[in-house]
Amino acid sequence: MSRRESQVAVSSFGEHAEESLQFIRRTMERSATFTAVPGLGGAGMGVVGLAAAVLAASQRSAERWLMVWLLAAGVAASIGATAMLRKAARLGAPLAGAVGRRFAMSLAGPLVSGATLTWGVWMHDGRALLPSLWLLLYGTGVLAGGVFSVAAVRLLGVAFMVLGVVALATPPAWGNLWLALGFGGLQLVFGLYIARRHGG
Repeated sequence: MSRRESQVAVSSFGEHAEESLQFIRRTMERSATFTAVPGLGGAGMGVVGLAAAVLAASQRSAERWLMVWLLAAGVAASIGATAMLRKAARLGAPLAGAVGRRFAMSLAGPLVSGATLTWGVWMHDGRALLPSLWLLLYGTGVLAGGVFSVAAVRLLGVAFMVLGVVALATPPAWGNLWLALGFGGLQLVFGLYIARRHGG
């Protein structure tokens, strides 16, 4: 083999090795990202949030207001879980995989804390704190889970947390408005964005 042929062979080998490394890098990035976050399901959750805000605002007692939001949370969670299962099946991204488990665990901690604190705050007559508490803890969970997902999920978590801080700094009477903007508006807009950019 001539010197020129050797140089061509080495150059070809180098290009092939670089292509292989890029393929491996892309594959690892995909496997480290939880892509089954539901876009349309998230938008559906936003519609539920907007409906809950309207219904809750018309309730004559604090107990009924709470009941509306708790029922809405259950419905929204069911929509989100169903949409996530369907998207995961379509993408071939098992929810029981390592990344799916990390996403679920990161999200679950703040949600369980939120449920527990809801009971404690309600029992101690702290109803005015609930909107801020829900927005902050949901945002924390979404942000933590978003570490294993697409950037839009992390941004959604931060946006919820910002609303939670604003809700804490404004009059309690505005609480339902902040919940509408968060669980309704933000969830709907980001859900549609995720559906468009990341499928379903």
